Amino acid sequence: MRALPARGRRLLRALGLRWKIAVLLAVGCSLVAVTIGALIHQARVRQVADAARKSATEQLVRVRQVYELTGRLDFDKVGEADARIDCPAMPGPLREAALSGRRTTYLDLSGPHPAVWAARPVGGGRVLSVRQALTAEQAELAELDGQLIASGTGVVALSAVGGALLASRLSKDLRSAAETARRISAGDLDARIGASGVPGSRDEVAELSSAVDTMAASLQRRLEAEQRFTADVAHELRTPLTGLHTASELLPPGRPTELVRDRVGALRTLTEDLLEVARLDANREEARLEEHLLGPLVASITHRSGVPARLSGTEDDGPHGEPGERRTGRPDGAADGGALVRTDVRRLERILTNLLLNARRHGAGPITVTVSGASVTVRDHGPGFPESLLREGPQRFKTGAAERGQGTGLGLTIAFGQAQVIGAAVTLSNPDPSGAAATVTLPRA
Repeated sequence: MRALPARGRRLLRALGLRWKIAVLLAVGCSLVAVTIGALIHQARVRQVADAARKSATEQLVRVRQVYELTGRLDFDKVGEADARIDCPAMPGPLREAALSGRRTTYLDLSGPHPAVWAARPVGGGRVLSVRQALTAEQAELAELDGQLIASGTGVVALSAVGGALLASRLSKDLRSAAETARRISAGDLDARIGASGVPGSRDEVAELSSAVDTMAASLQRRLEAEQRFTADVAHELRTPLTGLHTASELLPPGRPTELVRDRVGALRTLTEDLLEVARLDANREEARLEEHLLGPLVASITHRSGVPARLSGTEDDGPHGEPGERRTGRPDGAADGGALVRTDVRRLERILTNLLLNARRHGAGPITVTVSGASVTVRDHGPGFPESLLREGPQRFKTGAAERGQGTGLGLTIAFGQAQVIGAAVTLSNPDPSGAAATVTLPRA
């Protein structure tokens, strides 16, 4: 008994908003139609019963008068009624009521032979009864019930269709709002829902649309202000850092000079990274896409990065960054040279270099670079990416876990941003048994 409601609730939850509204409206209209139909049916039954009882009573009065005057039943004066003395078919309750000295009636509309009875005692323990058939009245009630069912079914169908149309409009507006919210969360800060529904209406959907648009506008202003601030700070730092760099080159050789030059270099790198992030946030980067064979391109980028890494799946497999130890062979069975891809070489180099530097700085060796089809995977064997990074993606100025080392967190942010510019996808994972892996999937030519 409890399983059916549970299944019904699960089915209702699985339906969309449009069908939920249509079903609930149809159910509500069905209940109303059944209630009204029952009331109309009962009212008509009472009318038919009252009229039948009155007619049978009048027939009984006429028959009794004739019987008292003549001592016999005059069937010509009875009409369609069946008048008898001590009729064997008389209902028992009616006979008992008549013998108690009362004039009473008995109505039966449910049986195969509907009829109304009227009876009264005539002395000597005898009962005079009149029976009047109600076949026509029963047929009339059946026809009325059929009309009520047809009308109720039509009303329910129309209400379901109307509810579905109304809910479809509501569902469309809500889906539009949800899609706009997803676009905003994906970075399209210019997305707006705009006016929906009937012009000038101020229903709940219109209020929701207005609230989402207001939130998007406020978010856009704040993010643009943050981007301008980041770009302005980085730009203003550029000039004094250039002067510091020039001045550090003039310092006499020594350990203090090396420390100064190292810190100035780190500040210059951070400033350039901030400017690049600002350009990516402002969507000012435009890719120059060309067709390249991925394997040789990755081998060249890995060699220029200066990070010791073992290549796999390229035309020049082997450890790079360690001159004199290259080998040819394909231990992983990858096709020579990888796939032909369409990409921007400079931006791809920026992505892979950042991933290699991130693996060297925060992971542990050996570092491998594997080309498979149109994908490149950079893997280290360190502690792996933190769960928050895998779940939420890279966040600037946050490395995520102490065991991954210290850093600005801009390397992965820039890699993801540049990948979006060239139409690539970056996926982070922690493969077994240990380590971190970043896979760049490029569009094929």
